[in-house]
Amino acid sequence: MQAKELKQLIFIFLVVAVIAVLFVVTQNAAWVMQNLVIVVPALAVIYLIARYDYVLQLRDYERAVVFTLGRVNRVGGPGWAVVFPPLESYEVVDLRTRAIDIPKQDIITKDNIEVNVDAVIYLRVNKDNASVINSITAVQDYIQASKLFLMGLIRDKAGSLNLNELISKVSELNVSLKEGLEKIAKNWGVVVDEVTIKDINLPRAVIEAMHEEKAAEQRKLARIQGAEAHQAEIEAVKNAAENLSDRALAYYYVRALEKLGEGRSTKFIFPLELSKLAQSISGQNLSQSEIESLLKKYAPLVKSLAGNGKAKKSSK
Repeated sequence: MQAKELKQLIFIFLVVAVIAVLFVVTQNAAWVMQNLVIVVPALAVIYLIARYDYVLQLRDYERAVVFTLGRVNRVGGPGWAVVFPPLESYEVVDLRTRAIDIPKQDIITKDNIEVNVDAVIYLRVNKDNASVINSITAVQDYIQASKLFLMGLIRDKAGSLNLNELISKVSELNVSLKEGLEKIAKNWGVVVDEVTIKDINLPRAVIEAMHEEKAAEQRKLARIQGAEAHQAEIEAVKNAAENLSDRALAYYYVRALEKLGEGRSTKFIFPLELSKLAQSISGQNLSQSEIESLLKKYAPLVKSLAGNGKAKKSSK
């Protein structure tokens, strides 16, 4: 049975008793006047029972700090606790963990970027009697006090960081906020279970700028990798060309001439070295067509020489 229901039953019983007394009074007024000393206190008791709660039923997670004439007298609960109003009063303390949402804070970071920080804290009162008493006597409202303190602490801590640090060091910021709140909450008998930054909202312009910066970094990295690959290819060709003999180079050139001859083009561009070689062989300045005819004439000889050179290398 709840304390309130018990109080109602007692009150109904006393009302019935008062009705009975009034009936007796109407029948025997002289007797009432003779026993006025008894009747008046009885009526006063009935009024007090109707006006005040004197039996408290406290759940397992509730405690009652009882004051006698304004001074802390005891801690009641869990279960039933008796108080004696109006000489005594009480305040109930909830020992369960409270999840407190901190209003979103507009922060200016160290690098002058405005962000919106959303946080939540988890608090509870210790079960020992001293902590229960302190949660009432040491602070007016420990939930509101914790909320206001953390709002200022978030502005101070987050405002000392630049945007990159704020985003990358959220865990460290949570620990710092928790430690700061614990320093004052312990005097209230309150335990800080956790302080968590739920979200950091950035302006759309900042988000777009960050995406563009990331894309630029990716393009730069792609260009660097492409340049490195091209350089490696050039180095490979250079190393391969250094190991080729003159006969091998002549052979590959003749093969290239044959490939060109298979196509529709009738014009060939010869390197300067081959042009000088043809002119030195003929002893006179030749035109492009004359150099082409001369090289085609001696192409079979160059191929045979290149083939002999390969045969000799293989026999070795």
